[in-house]
Amino acid sequence: MTDETREQKEKDIDVPEVLAVLPIRDVVVFPMISLPLFVGRPSSVMALEHALGSHKLVLLVAQKDGSIENPALGDLFEVGTVASVVRMLKLPDGRVKVLIQGHKRARILELAQEEPFLSVRVEVLEEPKLTDIPLEVEALMRNVKEKIEKIIQLRDMPLEIMAVVNNIAEPGVLADLVASNLRLKIEEWQAVLELLDPVQRLGKVDGYLAKEVALSQMQTKLQNQVKEEIDKTQREYFLRGQLKAIQDELGESDSKLQEIEEYNKRIEKAKMPKKAKEEAERQLKRLETMHPDSAEASIIRTYLDWLVELPWGVSMKENLGLKDAKRVLDEDHYNLEKVKERILEFLAVRKLKKSAKGPILCFVGPPGVGKTSLGKSIARAMGRKFVRLSLGGMRDEAEIRGHRRTYIGAMPGQIVQQIKNAGSNNPVFMLDEVDKIGMDFRGDPSSALLEVLDPEQNHSFMDHYLGVPFDLSKVMFVATANVLDTVPGALRDRMEVISIPGYTPDEKLRIAKSYIVPRQLEANGLEPGQVVFSEDALKLLIEEYTREAGLRNLEREIASILRKVAKEVAEGKRKKAFISVAKARRYLGPAKYLGQEKLDKEEIGVATGLAWTAAGGEILHVEVSLAKGKGTLTLTGQLGEVMKESAQAALSYARAHAKEYGIDEDFYQHLDIHIHVPAGAIPKDGPSAGVTIVAALISALSKIPVKKDVAMTGEITLRGRVLPVGGIKEKVLGALQAGIRAVVLPFENEPDFEEVPPKIRKEISPIYVKSVDEVLKNVLAFDVLQKQDMELARASV
Repeated sequence: MTDETREQKEKDIDVPEVLAVLPIRDVVVFPMISLPLFVGRPSSVMALEHALGSHKLVLLVAQKDGSIENPALGDLFEVGTVASVVRMLKLPDGRVKVLIQGHKRARILELAQEEPFLSVRVEVLEEPKLTDIPLEVEALMRNVKEKIEKIIQLRDMPLEIMAVVNNIAEPGVLADLVASNLRLKIEEWQAVLELLDPVQRLGKVDGYLAKEVALSQMQTKLQNQVKEEIDKTQREYFLRGQLKAIQDELGESDSKLQEIEEYNKRIEKAKMPKKAKEEAERQLKRLETMHPDSAEASIIRTYLDWLVELPWGVSMKENLGLKDAKRVLDEDHYNLEKVKERILEFLAVRKLKKSAKGPILCFVGPPGVGKTSLGKSIARAMGRKFVRLSLGGMRDEAEIRGHRRTYIGAMPGQIVQQIKNAGSNNPVFMLDEVDKIGMDFRGDPSSALLEVLDPEQNHSFMDHYLGVPFDLSKVMFVATANVLDTVPGALRDRMEVISIPGYTPDEKLRIAKSYIVPRQLEANGLEPGQVVFSEDALKLLIEEYTREAGLRNLEREIASILRKVAKEVAEGKRKKAFISVAKARRYLGPAKYLGQEKLDKEEIGVATGLAWTAAGGEILHVEVSLAKGKGTLTLTGQLGEVMKESAQAALSYARAHAKEYGIDEDFYQHLDIHIHVPAGAIPKDGPSAGVTIVAALISALSKIPVKKDVAMTGEITLRGRVLPVGGIKEKVLGALQAGIRAVVLPFENEPDFEEVPPKIRKEISPIYVKSVDEVLKNVLAFDVLQKQDMELARASV
């Protein structure tokens, strides 16, 4: 049928104002398209019978949601297609098969009736006619036809389809025909139907057609790849079969039998426990029945290699001599008596009872104090192998327990891998940075460690990849952490925590002389005694060029000096060098850290506190300023929430006890209070500044200065009690470095003061207090106030 004949026929159709509605699901019918439909809903069947009995016309409208069984008018799109019922056939199951022919687009104006079927008033939508087809439209039509031809070739469809397409000269008709045969979403079909302009409609369909061409090309490519892979596999199978037949004829040895025999010998040699041996033999029987080059055979070989290479029965002979172990520990590390004592205790128990379980230690301390190197030293002292696993940033539980063998590229967890690397089942196993484990959707590694670090469970540790228990009870686990706050409670409970505090300046000096300098001389190609550091030069490096609890930066500064000396030696400028204070300054430049000093004089509203940092202890000054206002409290200096709460508690204490200290009881109504803790760029938090804040606040309000040569620490309560705090050793050292000899400490921290080295204790005068009242009696300079009053009296006379 030509386009002219089709147009004339469409003009002859007289569309009434009211039409019965036939809702259709998951499809859109376009004008000029014939389509068979199966109708089962009673209302739709009645609509068809009504149409057959009158003008044979119905309005086909797509449902917005195909799951609705009895759609109302609001569940249908606004634009549909006027179609005639060409043929109707009732089926035995009660449904009706109907052949329909689309004619014109129409828009629903209003509802005419709801029962027994939907009827609506419609408006026929006429598309604009093209009197002459421009070149651009002709090019677009040709482009669409070429894409259709490409799809026919890719999908191996009959070429007769192109004959039909080539006979279409109207862009709108071509667009409707192509759209009706594309696999589109209902919304996309409806968008094409509602577009009246034929050129725009054809352009939209061209876009959908381009996507369909790309999909067809990809589908054809994938099918060809699969076919090639299958052909290749079949070819290899036949060739290998022929190769095997040739080998059998030539009497060559069967490599598969040799492989199986080799695995049998390795399984016997591995001394596996019963369960592991049974699993290995079971997997070996499976391997015997498989083709050597199959994917499953490769997986089984990898699994058997892991089983036979693990040190199931291999243990290193331990050095249980306590004197030798102590000598090794002392050679590697200075001081750290608590740790050394714990290792020697374990060795003593092992000497008396061979079956004693290994301890699970956790070294906690700031960076650079020697936690990791201490693990190596323990292994050397005990004569065991040493392995280390860094847990920092680990987020996947499978890193600990391994992946199940069903996954491609599965491997055992790091615990089993490191045991294999050690080559023995009793190494010293260091779990480094246990406080930095993460967690995400892949699991929680810290929870997986609970079984590893539990002596009651780790004798049968189950790795997901191995699928058989492995005995970890002989392993000595040593964990390290900078802080315990981020370690989960259940994990912390399984470890014996040993704190390794920062080194004192005197300890750093000894370590530098005995350990760091000799090590760096060797590292920089210098002979022992070729470079000598004066004691004052080393003290200078400790005090002015480093600020840390550990020794890493100190070692870097020493190495920097030795590199410069090595350069001079290599250039022939000198053979030996003596490093004095002046030479150290010349090599390293200006000091990096200015020593903290105590206050020059007693000041009102300024108190000296003690703080703990990862680099050791230091002093801090709390400043309080008063100004006329309405009682606003301002806190600055990057204070954390706990420290802000301490300031609030100090203010509440001052208000409650104002009368006792001669302060106006209504001061908070007419004074603004500003509390500042330098340096402003450094975040600060913790409750230990409570006594310092309250001392500075009372000083500012009572106009009594605070003693310049006293530093303090302690948490306060609203009732005025002083509670214990941590880090006493580091804080006392920080006070001494700043030239302060008197420190105010909570009474309950008196036992902690004993941890301070005896040499330091002799230089410090501790003042133990139980209440804020005792603090103020010891830190407020009442004698200075009396002196000032006397001077004022003389001046007035």
